[in-house]
Amino acid sequence: MNLLTLQLLDRFKEVGPQDISDPIIVAKFFTSWSSWTWYAISYEEESGMFFGLIKGTHTELGYFSIKDLKRLKGPLGLGIERDLYWREKRVSELKLRQPDLDGSL
Repeated sequence: MNLLTLQLLDRFKEVGPQDISDPIIVAKFFTSWSSWTWYAISYEEESGMFFGLIKGTHTELGYFSIKDLKRLKGPLGLGIERDLYWREKRVSELKLRQPDLDGSL
């Protein structure tokens, strides 16, 4: 699966770094074999780094790389997938089951 299309690259350029309190989540990546999910808010093409919300053993804001997403493999060689049905939404609209980040999500 192509995790980062030209259309997504263009959209990340449009939204920029989003240094605001309630940024837009542009893309969602996930594992089909566990509960890990990465919600990408911004992307720096030169470094290959995303900034976004990472939901794994706990939920946190942080950086993750396209290189690591492509390299990560699960059982039977399964890779990270991009949610093809994802529709952009603000972080405040995201409903997470575990309240972290000061209880706001």
